[in-house]
Amino acid sequence: MKILALEIELPGAEESAFRTLAKEEAARTWELYQEGLIRELYFRKDRPEAVLILECVGVEEAAKLLSTLPLVQMGLIDFELIPLVAYPGFARLFTASE
Repeated sequence: MKILALEIELPGAEESAFRTLAKEEAARTWELYQEGLIRELYFRKDRPEAVLILECVGVEEAAKLLSTLPLVQMGLIDFELIPLVAYPGFARLFTASE
């Protein structure tokens, strides 16, 4: 299942803490990417927050994986997790009985 993960910067997070953990965060993210668990990784254009597409069994697995990120472990960020399904609209258009 694809999971959309939207980063949420938590209140009180200081920029210096992000800089201190940046290399560790990147290394762990790279590991998850190499394992095929993070399929896509972006930054939002409107603010400095990550947007990830994960491939997991479900939201619980995604939450568990993201909890291994140093910025999550240090309470600097969290993620809103949104399970995705394939778009069913075409089937409604092309398989409808006439």
